[in-house]
Amino acid sequence: MHLPRPLRLLRNATLPDGTRADVVLDGEVVARVRPAGTAPAAAADEVLDLTGFVLLAAAADPHAHLDKSRTWERTSPVFGDLPSAIAQYAAYADAETRESIADRARTTALEMLAHGVTAVRSHVNFLPGPDPLRGVDALLQVREELRDLMEIELCTLGDDTVADELHEEAVRRGVDLIGGAPHLAADPLGELDRLLRLAERLGCSVDMHTDEALDGPLTIVELARRTAGWTDASASAGHCSRLGTLPPADLAPVVEAVRAADLGIITLPITNLYLQGWDAPVATPRGITAVRALLDAGVRLGAGADNVRDPFNPLGRCDPLETVALLVTAAHVTIDEALALVSHGARSVMRLEPAGPVAGARAEFLAVKGTSPADVAATADPNRRVIHRGRLVSSTDATVTTASWSRINERQVSA
Repeated sequence: MHLPRPLRLLRNATLPDGTRADVVLDGEVVARVRPAGTAPAAAADEVLDLTGFVLLAAAADPHAHLDKSRTWERTSPVFGDLPSAIAQYAAYADAETRESIADRARTTALEMLAHGVTAVRSHVNFLPGPDPLRGVDALLQVREELRDLMEIELCTLGDDTVADELHEEAVRRGVDLIGGAPHLAADPLGELDRLLRLAERLGCSVDMHTDEALDGPLTIVELARRTAGWTDASASAGHCSRLGTLPPADLAPVVEAVRAADLGIITLPITNLYLQGWDAPVATPRGITAVRALLDAGVRLGAGADNVRDPFNPLGRCDPLETVALLVTAAHVTIDEALALVSHGARSVMRLEPAGPVAGARAEFLAVKGTSPADVAATADPNRRVIHRGRLVSSTDATVTTASWSRINERQVSA
């Protein structure tokens, strides 16, 4: 099968509401959705038969670290919390080369694509040594290589020792957003102010690692206040673990400030469940943000996988359905809500146009073998079809061979 393959008709798909439909595409847009078997015929090579598949909006991952991915076995870190992971990666980072970063990032991005992710926002670190932008250049290279298969946004990530000039040069080379982790700085609000002023000067949106801890002061309220009036750029905050520990009376005004500012929030369950709570061996806290309160308040909210097989998370399958399972289990959202958080919600945080089987939406789809959204979320079946810009860009068919079995008949005993 030669891919990518332009499509005009998705035939006999099971929609999330259980109905079966034909989805007619017009290039990168959904033209109409009709009852199964009623769409006009199309050329055979422009038809994708989705009998037995559930058709969902494609996933997006609004917070990844492609440059760090797959370094766990290279760094041989100890299992531990966020400060430990930061220190362990910093000790390894000097050995990073543009080539090694690009190779690992490309592998991870393609694995994400095969699982149904067609848009990714990746943070990228500034690195030690004479070429601190080699990680930036590596991800810019991968973005160009994969530009026909998926959308990749890049966001700078540096601590309070990284000069403005490095952020500026990264943006000049093609990075999209300004980011950082102000809550980890010696002067959190001062660092937040510096990064926001820099973004305003450059005309960039921002995506901050925000309040990734279970205690301590908040920076998110100031982030919301400062960006509330932005019209030509947007702001989002990842992690926000501290919100999950606030009592309701303290949480309510924070959530309202976030909602009023239209600040996007990104929850990252696998990494925060791993990194947070190491100092609480009994009744260990979940470590993720206040997902239910944010959802109920109508906050712009998405979910992502964050780190993949690096010191910040030794696991990760690059599969949005893994994130769905963790959201249902640890954040106590419904299956439908969890599926929406990795697709519609994630796209909303990234300010991408709506996608899915609705007339006028972008033709970005993930089709998974199964009978219903609940079935798909439970099994995470590997048989998938991924569509980006109205073209089939990935197709996975798994074969299972199991030994034959038979019923045990009651032994016949002769008289």
